[in-house]
Amino acid sequence: MQTKQRVLTGITTTGTPHLGNYLGALKPAIAASKDTNNDSFYFMADYHALIKCQDPATVHKSCRDIAAIWLALGLDTDAATFYRQSDIPEIPQLTWLLTCMTPKGMMNRAHAYKASVDANTAQGNPDVDDGVTMGLYSYPILMAADILMFNAQQIPVGKDQIQHIEMCRDIAARFNHAFGEHFVLPEAMVEEGDAKVLSGLDGRKMSKSYGNIIPLFAPADELRKLINQIKTNTLQPGEPKDPDTCTLYEIYASFATKQQADAMRQRYAEGIAWGEMKGELFEFLNDQLQESRDQYNRIIADPVFIEAELRKGANKAREYTVPFMDRLRAAVGILPLDGQVSTKVTQTKVKKELSAAEQAKADAGKARAMEIAKQREAQEQAAIAKRVEDARLEWQQNGGTTEALGVICAQLEEEIGQAKKKAKKQLQQILQAVQGLSA
Repeated sequence: MQTKQRVLTGITTTGTPHLGNYLGALKPAIAASKDTNNDSFYFMADYHALIKCQDPATVHKSCRDIAAIWLALGLDTDAATFYRQSDIPEIPQLTWLLTCMTPKGMMNRAHAYKASVDANTAQGNPDVDDGVTMGLYSYPILMAADILMFNAQQIPVGKDQIQHIEMCRDIAARFNHAFGEHFVLPEAMVEEGDAKVLSGLDGRKMSKSYGNIIPLFAPADELRKLINQIKTNTLQPGEPKDPDTCTLYEIYASFATKQQADAMRQRYAEGIAWGEMKGELFEFLNDQLQESRDQYNRIIADPVFIEAELRKGANKAREYTVPFMDRLRAAVGILPLDGQVSTKVTQTKVKKELSAAEQAKADAGKARAMEIAKQREAQEQAAIAKRVEDARLEWQQNGGTTEALGVICAQLEEEIGQAKKKAKKQLQQILQAVQGLSA
């Protein structure tokens, strides 16, 4: 039997995800959570948020927003472990144990700290540590604790984060050498090739720091307004345009199928007007995001449900962290005076007892989750039925012949070849129903 790989990803709770975040991180992470070969852990990194943000309202709101977005996008919290970092007290405890094993020289070489030092030096500031907090300086240790607390094996990161995984491995190896084998050494999961980077309203990389983002679940009116602000050139309607240098096409193609993207390329060659393209992009994106956005609007209005989901994940996570932290404390000699220092692995699991109020919240959250799952299933079946009906109408409009039906089926088969997992399953159902139209 194949052993599952434990995959762990943290989401810092500052700001609201935008289209670029969705394509580069959220979408692939949701897909990974549905891979039965993975044991997936996702957490709201609210302690990490404090390093850069000292506005309590922003940290609190961001945690709620981001959790709602993950749930709206279809994260299965029964299959994956979804929790808030601050709900796991064993993580800061482990952070201190690891801090005591981490050489200062290693922290001096951390990219974020070196960047601050370099900036102060370039500005002629005699205090090279000006503006550097201990949170910024030592956050790679907190990141190591996030990973090692669950002995995660695979950590999806960008190329700029590889150094932190190497630091984590070094710290874990030092602890293992001093106190026995307790930690596996994690591996960085870095996608081959260039990471997906989406352009923003001004043509630069979409980033909150540039103020050029399109929020993932912006209301329809705001979405239309933002798309209309995307910069274009002065080419007139009817003049051929280059889709490869156009932000409008880049965003469209990032969400479209290959067939849809190719068709839009042809319209660029025919000289589609910029106003028309902006309208097309709005309609297309609004349709693509509407179901998840509606789900998000329902979830964000129900903080009790969101809290219950995070608490559920924390309880699940602590079934592992409580006994593991007991083991680690014993390994370093912090244990009852009548106990024995030992590095022996314990298999004991401690399950947190819930109060009546917490149990009621958990039950309410579970019921709400089941309701949302049923709604999602009904929506999916309605979408399948609509697609089949659209195919039937197209077939009849083209004469209802076997050849016309074959063309429609071929198009569906091409979509299936390019689709992934859940979408592929739905398309296969649609194809099967369309093939039966001529019966």
